Amino acid sequence: MADSIFRKLRDGGEEGELAPALTIEETVASPFALDVSCYLLANLSSSILAGKSKSEGLVLVTFSRSPSFYLQFLKQKGIVVSSSSKWIRVLDCYTDPLGWIDQPSTVVTEGSSLVKLCKTVSDLKKLFSSIIEVGREMVGDGKTRFSVAIDSVSELLRHSSMPLVSGLLTDLRSHAQVSSLFWSLNTDLHQEKVTNALEYISTMKANLEPLCPSSDGKRNALENLFLVHQDFGKGRFHVRFKLRKGRVRVMSEEYHVDQMGINFSPISSVESVIAATKSLLPKVHFNLQLSEKERVEKEKVVLPFEHQDHGKSTEIYDGRRTLADGKTEATPLSSGELHTDVVSSGKGGEIIYFRDSDDEHPDSDEDPDDDLDI
Repeated sequence: MADSIFRKLRDGGEEGELAPALTIEETVASPFALDVSCYLLANLSSSILAGKSKSEGLVLVTFSRSPSFYLQFLKQKGIVVSSSSKWIRVLDCYTDPLGWIDQPSTVVTEGSSLVKLCKTVSDLKKLFSSIIEVGREMVGDGKTRFSVAIDSVSELLRHSSMPLVSGLLTDLRSHAQVSSLFWSLNTDLHQEKVTNALEYISTMKANLEPLCPSSDGKRNALENLFLVHQDFGKGRFHVRFKLRKGRVRVMSEEYHVDQMGINFSPISSVESVIAATKSLLPKVHFNLQLSEKERVEKEKVVLPFEHQDHGKSTEIYDGRRTLADGKTEATPLSSGELHTDVVSSGKGGEIIYFRDSDDEHPDSDEDPDDDLDI
């Protein structure tokens, strides 16, 4: 499923359409959006170098990590990044985002010619111009396209308001030379309206769900502490694709984070449906599903019109007392005494009906109150 996201970003959008955009959501319980971004960054870089992508370049905008971190990561993945590389550029918004450093460091590091320092992060119009300018340095001013990766929109929201950030992302999607766009977001740091706005802009949304969710209260916190620590790097990876005509497709798989990075593996079809269903259910304070005990008790309930003879022969009662159901015959009503067999087991009661005469048909439509003068 992570490969499906990568293929969407690799293929980009059709000419005249907005570029596909991905929001990677993380939480404090599952803070692995950076690992997912690095996974996509490595695969997208490999496809660009192999000529299998519609984009011929990549602009990486860094907020949460230094440019050297990403360049070293690509080098560990076997992707050659040198000063002469023409397929990647890094816009450094991490070193001096507010322009407080008067004299930047003069130390020349590996790949420093690929990095451009940005000191006006709060001015999003200049930031947009810088991203487009850096991209055109790679691919030119023609119809050649490039992809844009922003490592953390949460850091960008610290310097600017949500409407301006939303406008920046929309402008990047609508630019003719931008092939695809993706960013990460920590949902625990923002209000729900911010998360909804970014989800509205994006065509794909990926969120990381921990395998052992943390307890909301302190009562069971110690009981779950060992499980949370043991399964910290494991969980479910849910992706929602916006399709044409308003359709939505939800997919899920498992992820595991180790020292080599993040790995994805498929889950069984039944677990996939359950995981996708749980991710779509609203968060309420009551149960929407039955527990195992409640399900067992429900199956034990006998419906009123369900066959309840328990192996006995079924007979239709026609209103007459028969000796087959008891050893003694009922006393006529005219004697003023009512004698019935003890057939009840103490659980409820029974209705006893005696026909007035044998001339009365069991299923007669005659109104019993016709002889009354009302």
